[in-house]
Amino acid sequence: MEIKELESFYINEASQTLDVTFRIYLDNEDEIRTGQIDLSETETFGYNLSNHSSPNFFDDEEYEDIFDDDDSIELDEEEIISFLNEYYLIYPDRLPDTQLY
Repeated sequence: MEIKELESFYINEASQTLDVTFRIYLDNEDEIRTGQIDLSETETFGYNLSNHSSPNFFDDEEYEDIFDDDDSIELDEEEIISFLNEYYLIYPDRLPDTQLY
């Protein structure tokens, strides 16, 4: 099991989870997997994602100041993929089922 494509990811501060949508190499193009992983699990694997923020999708400067948070570091997609590959290798029974996209 290996992540082929990370569709989206988000740190949900309210629920203290990493919310992810992705495909593995066994999935078809019309299938997607959606999962939630406790942030405490990420720390167990050596990833401290609680100090990170989700990417800022606003390129416009007027929005940049509103969403700019100096205390957080933007998440790297490769870091999320690396974590997910390790996590689902150790816990294959937690791999979310596919859904039609």
